[in-house]
Amino acid sequence: MEQNTSLNTNVSTQSEPMRLQPDSGAFHELSREHTLEEHVVSLLGEQGLTVATAESCTGGLLAGRLVNVAGVSEIFHEGYITYSNDAKEKLLHVSHETLQAYGAVSEQTAQEMAVGTARAAGCGAAVATTGIAGPMGGTPQKPVGLVYIGCYVKGITVVEGHLFSGERAQVRNLAVEAALSLLERVLAGTADAPDAENGGQA
Repeated sequence: MEQNTSLNTNVSTQSEPMRLQPDSGAFHELSREHTLEEHVVSLLGEQGLTVATAESCTGGLLAGRLVNVAGVSEIFHEGYITYSNDAKEKLLHVSHETLQAYGAVSEQTAQEMAVGTARAAGCGAAVATTGIAGPMGGTPQKPVGLVYIGCYVKGITVVEGHLFSGERAQVRNLAVEAALSLLERVLAGTADAPDAENGGQA
């Protein structure tokens, strides 16, 4: 089934080089009637969208947060844990050339993961995470705590980069919170995204 093989995709990323800001983890600290994942599921339902996830550094935590919401079976199709480069290529069709040129932890890979997830699952929305949770694996160019999140909604893809601090579990949990926040903002139309009239599908 290839419902979305002809998806037109606009990509909104930060300017090169991406200016990363250290993240304190203070996401959605304001009092809200519903949890972040509940609000995301509500927005998806209102817009008649289904969603899928692809996770590297978060290893299923993002899907787990969505599945916490009662009734999510109407919205959530499937989740992929694509920890290796081979899995990203095989399941999400991330290009080998992209992985070779930019690495698994890059805005380019996060973009292709998000689009590939939507296509593979036949969903109108998808969110993907790739990063370095630590404590090992960091370099001066790509330090521990660096995470890229790709979010695809109805033909538009937005990629964000974050630099989290903390231990491995904290980095992973902060990445999940940031991914849900990005999906919420894209669905609500408040994220920095290209105009759908310039090539994306409304």
